[in-house]
Amino acid sequence: MTGQPYAVRFSAPAAKVLDTLPEHAEDTVWDVMDAAAGDPWGFRQWNADDSAGEDVRYASVGQLSLTYWVNRPLRRLTVRNIVRLG
Repeated sequence: MTGQPYAVRFSAPAAKVLDTLPEHAEDTVWDVMDAAAGDPWGFRQWNADDSAGEDVRYASVGQLSLTYWVNRPLRRLTVRNIVRLG
């Protein structure tokens, strides 16, 4: 992908989860979102059966998963949900 990376924002619920994560898990969240900011469609679609939902993406690393929405006109990613198992 060319151009500036997408800006990353967190929904209020996702920000609350981020604040409670141990440092290594928070670092992983930021690493994943850095990758997504450079290539928002590099992670799989949250629901592949929803042809209108291609801008909702799901990233999973180990016990951590993130759901984010790609706002194309504003070039922004919004993290909607963070789940950490364990």
